[in-house]
Amino acid sequence: MVVNKLKEALIFLCKGQFWRMAVMWTISLILSYLQVFAQRHYLRKSKFYERSSPFLSTASSNPAIASIKKPICIITGASSGLGAAVSYALAKEAGRSLHSLSKIVSEIQEHIDDASVKAFQVDLSSYKSILSFKHALQQWLLDSDLHCSVQLLINNAGILATSYRITAEQCDQMMSTNYIGPFCLTKLLLPLLEQSPGPSRVVNVTSFTHRNVSSMEVAGETISGQYFSKLSLYPFAQVYEYSKLCVLLFTYELHRQVCLVEKSHSISVIAADPGAVKTNIMREIPSCLSWFAFYILKLLGLLQSPEVGIDSVLDAVHAPPETSGVYFFGGNGRTLRSSRLSYNSKLAKDLWDDSSQIFLERQLVYQDTT
Repeated sequence: MVVNKLKEALIFLCKGQFWRMAVMWTISLILSYLQVFAQRHYLRKSKFYERSSPFLSTASSNPAIASIKKPICIITGASSGLGAAVSYALAKEAGRSLHSLSKIVSEIQEHIDDASVKAFQVDLSSYKSILSFKHALQQWLLDSDLHCSVQLLINNAGILATSYRITAEQCDQMMSTNYIGPFCLTKLLLPLLEQSPGPSRVVNVTSFTHRNVSSMEVAGETISGQYFSKLSLYPFAQVYEYSKLCVLLFTYELHRQVCLVEKSHSISVIAADPGAVKTNIMREIPSCLSWFAFYILKLLGLLQSPEVGIDSVLDAVHAPPETSGVYFFGGNGRTLRSSRLSYNSKLAKDLWDDSSQIFLERQLVYQDTT
């Protein structure tokens, strides 16, 4: 058993994608923190946002907001790690594994007497599952006599798959879970976000690894990940980086369309990067290698626990309602400039159009009339 694990680790150690993760990801993380340091001490360009949560407050002087009995906050990937920590933090203030979700719900309710938590099982790599979740959510809101709206959507779920796996909808599982799923979920829930009597917000959790993507060509085959099936070796590290850049491009384009084009100030869209957090995202990497990677990051002072890593996500959640189209990193209300490529508006618009086409095709398949 030990020999097999060592053999597996040695084989994985010889993969170029592993060294891309080990070297390039560490460099991009260090550069992000250096950018924070430079902004704070030399450039004086860093913008800080004080925390305030009008849509999470149970009482408000605004009658429209006060009409919301219980603000609805949706967090994907809440069965463990960062998502579970965010769920606990938000429950104190105001995924796919149903067993894990039930456990998290029980723990939150055990420690927070007045917490109102509901677990839904959804597979973000499946549009059918996302659509079922939307219908289940609407029915739950109706049955619970709650306002039929959503105040906060946190797209947190993500995976790092080391092999190419195709979904029932003929897409790469990692691209589907990390990008296409959150895109479709947000599009489906946008009417509920717009129906909120008070401010509502979308927070997309991305990663510093997006900085390693130097160029990008938008096409249906690359967005769906079908292109990667044609390669002899699955470039899992690059696919992960690509998916996280897509999340950022989507964030900025949604901000442009909702806040700038439609002139809507009721919905805000924010990106949050928690940095390196010790979660189970590297579960497909040989355990001895993932342990060593975490150990090195800890020695460098770059590894955070989920309870600390949620700071940038909570900053995004609690930023003033007029805050939109920014990238939170490092906690303490700090924002950064993401990569230059992420601000390419033409690239973002092309990605939006192609992603919307995938969304419409899936709507037709499942006859969604919403």
